[in-house]
Amino acid sequence: METEEARDAAEFTLPRSRLANERLHAMVPGGAHTYAKGDDQYPEDLAPVISHGRGAHVWDVDGNRYVEYGSGLRSVSLGHAHPRVIEAVRRELDRGSNFVRPSVVEVEAAERFLATVPTAEMVKFAKNGSDVTTAAVRLARAVTGRARVAICGDHPFYSVDDWFIGTTPMPAGVPAATTDLTVAFPYGDLAATEDLLTRYRGEVACLILEPATHSEPPPGYLAGLRELADRHGCLLVFDEMITGFRWSEAGAQGLYGVVPDLSTFGKALGNGCAVSALAGRREVMERGGLRHSGERVFLLSTTHGAETHSLAAAMAVQTTYAEEGVTARLHALGERLAAGVREAAAGMGVGEHVVVRGRASNLVFATLDEHGRPSQEYRTLFLRRLLAGGVLAPSFVVSSALTDADIDHTVDMVAQACAVYRKALDAGDPAPWAAGRPVKPVFRRYV
Repeated sequence: METEEARDAAEFTLPRSRLANERLHAMVPGGAHTYAKGDDQYPEDLAPVISHGRGAHVWDVDGNRYVEYGSGLRSVSLGHAHPRVIEAVRRELDRGSNFVRPSVVEVEAAERFLATVPTAEMVKFAKNGSDVTTAAVRLARAVTGRARVAICGDHPFYSVDDWFIGTTPMPAGVPAATTDLTVAFPYGDLAATEDLLTRYRGEVACLILEPATHSEPPPGYLAGLRELADRHGCLLVFDEMITGFRWSEAGAQGLYGVVPDLSTFGKALGNGCAVSALAGRREVMERGGLRHSGERVFLLSTTHGAETHSLAAAMAVQTTYAEEGVTARLHALGERLAAGVREAAAGMGVGEHVVVRGRASNLVFATLDEHGRPSQEYRTLFLRRLLAGGVLAPSFVVSSALTDADIDHTVDMVAQACAVYRKALDAGDPAPWAAGRPVKPVFRRYV
């Protein structure tokens, strides 16, 4: 069956992007350096290869312009090529980016970060989130003398390292002995977490989780985790990769008032520049330093961890957030977008199938089939229509560069996509409108 909508979508092609993807796959395993950016996450032959971006827009190598969401996997919260960030980066590049001894920029960046996240007493910078979450785990193990790590199993990603990857549907190459040391607890369930800590009494080095998710933490939950960690002698680690700067400038810990022993930041911290941070209590962090009498911990030691231009970018981001009220703007934009998408979906009779979830500054969407189950086929249909309408939206995570006109356009395209969605539901088969293989989840055992 071929519908008018299917023919219209078929007219949208990306020949140059398709060729660039083929070149990527010939040289780069998976065709991308991050699995979430892979072309298997997009409809068949409709994975744009980006030429450049500015503000809330990107252009592909075929010359198409898109309103972009989820920019840089949530890292570019101020929009691409933000003037204050670019100016700060360029200034430091002209002064040299890496030296045989610490730069004064490292002093300034640390002071600025600790002023922004006052619940932390020390900080160490790195380049990506995996560096610092793994450093937090190692530090927790060293401080407690325990081997097990308890992760919140409801959260999708913590690290590329074995202690986490072994727990995913892609554990190839990870020794079972390593995986066995990682156990999981459910988000929002203090009783289950206490049961786990009791079952492994005296064995758990830390509880690590995203302090907030696509829903608000239940009342008293984070404080309850703090009490459990203290009572069972383990550390509490907040992974603030996403919540940092999107929940508040000081992350979820700053918003909810619960202080972890360690926390990790990244993504929005550098507005696309490679910088992450491990922060926490002085007595814990100093175990990776030189001013203590105990056994040393190899905490973080990276050649490029303190490149001056990335630290300058981080300081520019923090200044921009403070002076321009960026967190509040992200929430306002997200609220406008969520309301528009929900109204459009309801108006087309698919309000129970195209579902927007999450905090306004961190929106995602679910695509559900006629039985209310998550559907990759319907997601494919939805993404195809958005792409054809100039909206690149693996999520609905906003940047502060979006305008009301951008959001209005997005809502219009969502309405058109929902009209097709309704037809597919009525037909009981999204395949004619998906026009190719469905998009796939990142974590799967086989290609």
